[in-house]
This record gives sequence, structure tokens and C-alpha cells, in this order.
Amino acid sequence: MDPFNGVRMNNNKKNFSVPLTVPKKSQTTFEENYLKATQNSSNLFLFAADQKIEHLNQDFYGPHISPSCNDPRSLFEIASKSRIGAFATHLGLIARYGEEYSKVNYVIKLNGKTNIVSTPQTDPISSFIITPEDAIEFKNESNLNIVGLGYTIYLGSEFEGQMLREASKTILTAHKHGLISIIWIYPRGQAIKNERDANLLAGAAGVGAALGADFIKINPPIAEASQKSAELLQQATTAAGKSKVICSGGILKDESLFLQELSDQIKIGKTFGCATGRNIFQKDIPSAIKFCNSIASIVIDGKYL
Repeated sequence: MDPFNGVRMNNNKKNFSVPLTVPKKSQTTFEENYLKATQNSSNLFLFAADQKIEHLNQDFYGPHISPSCNDPRSLFEIASKSRIGAFATHLGLIARYGEEYSKVNYVIKLNGKTNIVSTPQTDPISSFIITPEDAIEFKNESNLNIVGLGYTIYLGSEFEGQMLREASKTILTAHKHGLISIIWIYPRGQAIKNERDANLLAGAAGVGAALGADFIKINPPIAEASQKSAELLQQATTAAGKSKVICSGGILKDESLFLQELSDQIKIGKTFGCATGRNIFQKDIPSAIKFCNSIASIVIDGKYL
């Protein structure tokens, strides 16, 4: 019997869980990838740039967006020069730029959909663009620092069954090969009345835990009259159990507000980091790098506001 009951200690004496879906031969690799992604902490700072598919070019070009943002290379410049834990994007971009930016820790996003078809028109579905096996083959051939696999579920969609199956396959394949798994879970579809409801988001976190995800990305709940968003997050982080909840950064906002919200999410809501895209890459590169380092001081160093 494992005397740690599945909980291992990292280099900073922080606890993290190695699930039994990681075979013994892959446990060392899993631990190494976990420590790379979390920068030897319990928390994940994920630089997320899957919006090239999700939001087309509306997040990369326009008023109040740095002109450099329109060039995909800017994403890799930021990722390579900042204190992020890992950079999540789709395989095609990693295949084009990864050789030039080989020191970055990558998470391959396996699915994606555009926002051309709206939810009122039809319930969302986002299925595999590449399979987990494709991603593992790429990892082995490229020798890049692929530390994890990612997948999005639209919970409540009439197509959720397919996405749940594919998410489960993503997690099991990642673990089989010693990679971490990150599941984006958004309640979305015509059956969903309020996708930022705290109870519903806690249910989504519980689904992620039931699938065995290492990290579960959700949107933070909307504050209510008597409770702040960070306080409401506690329901989700408790429901996730040994899986760890991280929050999305959302649309571009004031830096001080963003950092205070992030600090509260971790300190009060008991989350384990963030998955941030637009609040980083819509800035010019030097400003984005500086802001990433401010985020890292909270997520990785624990210097809460």
C-alpha cells in the first residue's frame, strides 16, 4: 500500500496527487511534467491561446489591441520570455513555431470550434481536431516539452455525451504517457439559463473530478448580493476534490483589478491558479511579459494581494 495514499511531495514540499490511471512506469514522467507545469508549486499559470480557433481574429486585431497581437509569433515570444507554467494552444501552431521556442512547456489543445454558429442557433459541440494518440506521436517525434493535453467540454449541450467520452480519453491517454490533463468545462447550451451560476459551476468541477482531470478550468461565478465571486468559488473547489480548479481570465480588464481578483480566487476561493489569454496577448509584447511576471508572483510565488 502506498503510504502517501496517492499524494506525493514535490520539491517545495507541496502536495499533489498522482492518480492511479498513471501507470507505474510513467509516474516519474508525470511528476516531472507536473513540476514543470506548476514551476515546482501546487499552482498552474496556464497561458491559454486556443482563441485562434475559438474566437477567430476578433481577439487578435482591432481597437485597443496591440498590432503585434495579429502575428502568431507574438504568442510564442511572450510564452518564451515570461514566467508562465505552460502554454496551451493547438498542434498546428506548435508544429510551426515550436522548434524556435523549444524551451517552452506546451499543452496541446485537442479540440476546438469557432464562434460563427451561436448557441441560440444550435447547441455547441467541440470534438477532436486531433486524437490524443496523434499528440503523443508528435511529442515523441518533436522532442518538445509537451507537458499536458487539454480538452473543452460544453456541459449541458445536447452533445455533451460525445465530449465527455473524448475528454475521458484525453485524460486517460495523457496519464498513460505521464502527461497532465487540463479540462476546460463551460456550461453552455439552450438548456443552460445562467452559465455563471455558482452551483452549476460546482457541478461542472465535480464532473471534471469524476473524469479524473488534474486541472479543471472554469469561469468564475458571478457575485451575488451577499457573497463575492471568490467566496462562491469555494463550492466548486471543494466539489473538485483532488482535482484542481483554475479560473479563466476573461476579457481584457484593468491590470490591478485582474490581479486582485486572481489573488482572491486563490486565497479565498481556494483555486490553484489561472488560465489567461486575452489579458496577456492583447498587450504589446514587453507589457505582456511584465504582466505575466506579475501573475506569476501571485500564482507561483504565493504573493497574494
